[in-house]
Amino acid sequence: MTPWLKSRGAAVWIVMAAIALLGCVLMFNRLGAAGVCSYNEAVEGLFLQQMVEHRGGLFPIAAREGPLYKPPLFHWTALALDRLSGARKVTAFNLRLPAALYGLAGLLLIVYFTYTIYGGETALLAGLILLGSWQYVSQARFGRVDMTLTFCEALALASFVLWRRGARAAHGEIWRWVFALALGLGVLAKGPVGTLLPLVSIGILVALNGEWTAAARLFSPGSALMTVVVGASWYAACLIGGRYDFLARQLGSENFGRFFGALGAMPPWYYVVPLLLNSGPLSLIAPVAVGAALIAARRRGGAAEITLEAAQLMAIFWIVTVAFFSLAAYKRRTYLLPLWPANAVLIAWWIATRTRFKRALTGGFAILCAVLIAINLVVIARREAKSCGKGSYEAAAAQINRIVGADEPLFLYGMGDPAALIFYLDRAVSFIGGELGDAPPGYIIVRAPVWEQNRRRAPGLEPVLGPTPGADPLILLRHGKAYAGLRDRNAQEFILAVNALSWVILATGHLRAAGNEV
Repeated sequence: MTPWLKSRGAAVWIVMAAIALLGCVLMFNRLGAAGVCSYNEAVEGLFLQQMVEHRGGLFPIAAREGPLYKPPLFHWTALALDRLSGARKVTAFNLRLPAALYGLAGLLLIVYFTYTIYGGETALLAGLILLGSWQYVSQARFGRVDMTLTFCEALALASFVLWRRGARAAHGEIWRWVFALALGLGVLAKGPVGTLLPLVSIGILVALNGEWTAAARLFSPGSALMTVVVGASWYAACLIGGRYDFLARQLGSENFGRFFGALGAMPPWYYVVPLLLNSGPLSLIAPVAVGAALIAARRRGGAAEITLEAAQLMAIFWIVTVAFFSLAAYKRRTYLLPLWPANAVLIAWWIATRTRFKRALTGGFAILCAVLIAINLVVIARREAKSCGKGSYEAAAAQINRIVGADEPLFLYGMGDPAALIFYLDRAVSFIGGELGDAPPGYIIVRAPVWEQNRRRAPGLEPVLGPTPGADPLILLRHGKAYAGLRDRNAQEFILAVNALSWVILATGHLRAAGNEV
């Protein structure tokens, strides 16, 4: 065996590389195999299509959905990856790729952080815990912004502790700038909450430990300016560009609206079950580790060591996050995702340093995580494949696009939330209401049950496709002549208006003729 393999440092890095490789397998294996069926994922896909395929740029607007729901860091990352790879079409794979990369980056960050603060054994445990977490791995394979926020908040917490650790060294200044950048990126990931929760947690830590001098040195004028410029950049672009509809959605309905109940309300105890069971049994252990960190910090004498301060900060962040989202009126389980980097650090620290029979318990816990990782590897991909029931809209959309020309009008009737269908259609569609028989000329997509209920009241509509296969069979109807050759909605509306005017003139002529005869 070569000498470098015998060294403890080399062994540690080999283990870290193995953790990274395992993370790649868990997060990228069959990443694009399952169809895009979830409304939440499909909506992000619609906005990304506007940016990648239709040059939506800073202000993408999707059919029926209107302006972008979240700040665009996730979407910009996807756009950059598509530009680098030469991809010109959004697929299930490249829609989910940014989340997978942020998930992998979060894993590597936590492994590096725990290795630096606690050593190799704790770092190995922390990595295994993250990979064994069902919620963390499954959300790293889902095309939404939550994993982007999770990485940014974890980076802010880790860089603060690393800055504290190296405050008197030259490299400590680097971490202060990383901390400032992470706070700004947190705003671009999901709004002000990405900066608020880490800063409140650090503020509570400073107040409890009396580290006011450290707090005063945390920001330099340059680093503070970086946080403000990065975090406010897109909002400022909306303001300068007059895109007040984006600001209204972002700051109105999506931030303050969700918090104060404009989108609905759940009871304060909503998070009890998902908090404890979202990644059992690890999620059951996390509150114990949080309590252990807070008790240890309270019992310490004098200034806190960086190892204890790191655990204390992660515990405070855990409590602040749970309290904030419990107070918010609108709640979702994925809002707890940013807890998992902190959970990994806390559980690994508690087992490796605060329990009896540490060596035996560490080994047993590593085996438990290995079992959970194997379950995640097998079950998550299979569950994703079944998430669409009997099939996604991909096949149906392909059949519809073969019939309906690219320039022919296509309408949706009585479809509810058809974001997944529109994602696979990947074209302009319009929504119509009222009576189905009054639909304008062109092609109309309806669900099979809707057609059965309305077919007798819509004699002018001709089924040309369907019912399509899958859990939600569709019918494609044709009404009159489809206006091939039209290239924009305004032209379609103009011709429809001219036709209506012609009918009015013709009817008026008949009435006058009848009157003259009388």
